[in-house]
Amino acid sequence: MLNQDDVNSDQTVSIALPEGYVEAVITTAGPDHPGVSAQFFRVLSDHGAQLLDVEQRVFRGQLSLEAFVGVPEDKLADCEVELRKSMDFQGMSVWVLTEGIASAHPRSTHAMVVLGNPLEALDISRIGETLANYGANIDTIRGIADYPVTGLELKLTIANPAPGEGIPLRKALAELVLEQNVDVAIERDGLQRRSKRLICFDVDSTLITGEVIEMLAAHAGREAEVAEVTERAMRGELDFSQSLHERVKALEGLPESVLTEVGNSIQLTPGARTTIRTLKRLGYKIGAVSGGFIQILEGLADELDLDFYRANTLEIKDGKLTGRVIGDIIDREEKARSLKHFAREYGLDMHQTVAVGDGANDIDMLSVAGLGIAFNAKPALKEMADTSVNYPFLDEVLFFLGISRNEIESADLEDGTFRRVPLEP
Repeated sequence: MLNQDDVNSDQTVSIALPEGYVEAVITTAGPDHPGVSAQFFRVLSDHGAQLLDVEQRVFRGQLSLEAFVGVPEDKLADCEVELRKSMDFQGMSVWVLTEGIASAHPRSTHAMVVLGNPLEALDISRIGETLANYGANIDTIRGIADYPVTGLELKLTIANPAPGEGIPLRKALAELVLEQNVDVAIERDGLQRRSKRLICFDVDSTLITGEVIEMLAAHAGREAEVAEVTERAMRGELDFSQSLHERVKALEGLPESVLTEVGNSIQLTPGARTTIRTLKRLGYKIGAVSGGFIQILEGLADELDLDFYRANTLEIKDGKLTGRVIGDIIDREEKARSLKHFAREYGLDMHQTVAVGDGANDIDMLSVAGLGIAFNAKPALKEMADTSVNYPFLDEVLFFLGISRNEIESADLEDGTFRRVPLEP
């Protein structure tokens, strides 16, 4: 008996065929309708075929069914004749291959997701050329999204998948993406990709569309000056803690009721509810770590049923903001520490975590996460993130995790939450 430990990841162990059998790949393709598969396998059965591998798929109403079989050599010709006759009656074509058969399915080393609006044939052509130039082969392609962007998932085999060997390819793809209007994510395929179980979002301009501190400053008539400081901090030009204290000073004297007004006016980023709802179904722990304020985040966390959250605390005395924050400052280092803390709390390794953010304050958090996603981000964050989302839809995060739009909407239909919001042209 063969011990599994004796088989390395590059070996394929084939099932031995009885004497007198030959291998063949038999394909039938044509319009999909009930009964095609049953008839196909009935003919194979009549000729003593042994199934070794099967793949069937339906694409836009067209069925393709392939079977890798062992057939008694003296029955192969009759089997082919009968298949052609039977499948022709079903409106299907048949091909039989007995030479040049690959020993097994390719074991893809990486998965790549490509998103665009629109996604053009030229985009995939140029990506394919880049992959080929670095010895990477595309094994399979499947559609993963048709809303709010078009998305494809490519399974790849990279010539040398050892750590560090794929850096030149990643760099070439990153340069290509700058020229093409697409988002691309590539990571190792396999169990580790499927093991993600915790996701942490930045809040301002990520989970929500605006910057809370600017919304608060607007009530003090100082929105423009605060926005300018925020922008410099997010670009990484200012120390975050220093910039936070400077901006919060502008809020001094505002009534506490302003926090409720701003909290009620917050707009979620398109796709936020869909993303959180879907990940909850998959058992993810979901939370937010924000350089904003706990007085705003608490209500949002309750509304979205977040599992964990952290943010800065505004000091309030006699019903008014003092212009100061109290307690630890949630800066870039503290965001990373928080993500590690929450992962430990839920018994997860860091490779099982995902972090999503938009500014320099998120650099450390995205760096320690298993997958770091820059969301409509500043250049300082894009340069180090694993991948970037450049369209304003948070559900792109789901596609990067290998979750298809069909899977999302099938679950939504089951519990009555399905809807598609019309997109602006």
